[in-house]
Amino acid sequence: MAEFTLDLNDDQKQVRDWLNGFARDVMRPAAAEWDEREETPWPVIQEAAKIGIYSLDFYAQQFFDPTGLGIPMTMEELFWGDAGIALSIVGTGLAAVGVIANGTEEQIGTWIPQMYGDANDVKVAAFCSSEPDAGSDVASMRTRAVYDEAKDEWVLNGTKTWATNGGIANVHVVVALVDPELGSKGHASFIVPPNTPGLSQGQKFKKHGIRASHTAEVVLEDVRIPGSCLLGGKEKLDERLARAHERAKAGGGERVKNAAMATFEASRPAVGAMAVGTARAAYEVALDYAKTREQFGRPIIDNQGVAFQLADMRTQIDAARLLVWRASWMATAGKPFTSAEGSMSKLFASETAKKVTAQAIQILGGNGFTREYPVERMHRDAAIYTIFEGTSEIQRLVIARTLSGMPIR
Repeated sequence: MAEFTLDLNDDQKQVRDWLNGFARDVMRPAAAEWDEREETPWPVIQEAAKIGIYSLDFYAQQFFDPTGLGIPMTMEELFWGDAGIALSIVGTGLAAVGVIANGTEEQIGTWIPQMYGDANDVKVAAFCSSEPDAGSDVASMRTRAVYDEAKDEWVLNGTKTWATNGGIANVHVVVALVDPELGSKGHASFIVPPNTPGLSQGQKFKKHGIRASHTAEVVLEDVRIPGSCLLGGKEKLDERLARAHERAKAGGGERVKNAAMATFEASRPAVGAMAVGTARAAYEVALDYAKTREQFGRPIIDNQGVAFQLADMRTQIDAARLLVWRASWMATAGKPFTSAEGSMSKLFASETAKKVTAQAIQILGGNGFTREYPVERMHRDAAIYTIFEGTSEIQRLVIARTLSGMPIR
């Protein structure tokens, strides 16, 4: 029988320690400044690019880690450093996942390098799915892509919102409706190349947390892109749409995944790992504080009320990590999420991050409520994990539908 182990191998440990060093020495000292500035931390991204953390090669190596743990390990360490700066560093990855999940080998090779640039000329990319009236309800998406056969071009019109790196990205990946009759089954993903006329940045959002990450609307007005920018190609799209129409006429049948859902499904365990990193960071601050802060002549950790909170915090963090690792391993091993394991990992880890960061503030008391200590920022940052890439309510819906086989609403 093969040996079961949860130990990281030597290469993984080396990468983990390298990431932890960057997070500790570069990200954490800059975290408060960029949170206050609410701007993209280009100097930190460039430092990450110089040493190889912000690069296609590094993420490819982690993505193809045969254990499946490369990406979650990376996310946990970087988000342990600071969530806002980390999201600026890894935000391009969601667009990259969108291309990998839906694109051809040629498209992957052409566009992903342009998403990152190089250490001397850093670039970022944006994945644009949510809309003002269509967040979790992807069936209500209004952005349209119409094919101009005479010119072999697609024409995109609409407004996207909540786009990480939206408007400042070198490459935008846009999910649009190509067949209104099919609703959520009639979506496709498109590459909008750099400097394409008609794409502009709309409102930039001033956020509660992850302030160092740029989030904005993306406006598309008669944006014309070559036919080759349809991810997967038109032949594949036409075949998928034809199958969807046949199933619709037959009254249902096998479900057809749309482009946005394919991207989110692949990325949910990674978001869970981000949440684990933030929760772990807050827990460590609270633990250190509880061991050194004295009240009534003894460290506050001597009190069961504090010690038991810390015990629960650590238990929940470790449980969240195990769910993330399981989902990541299953995805790499090609095992289907028969119980929505990806959504389970994201749900539990994100709820854990919110709870643990709140408990950290409570343990620090008044100090935890000030910006002199990082748990205040961590708590603000943690709120996003239960919202983006599928709210906790959506995760529960996905899990319930998967377990029951019923169209729960």
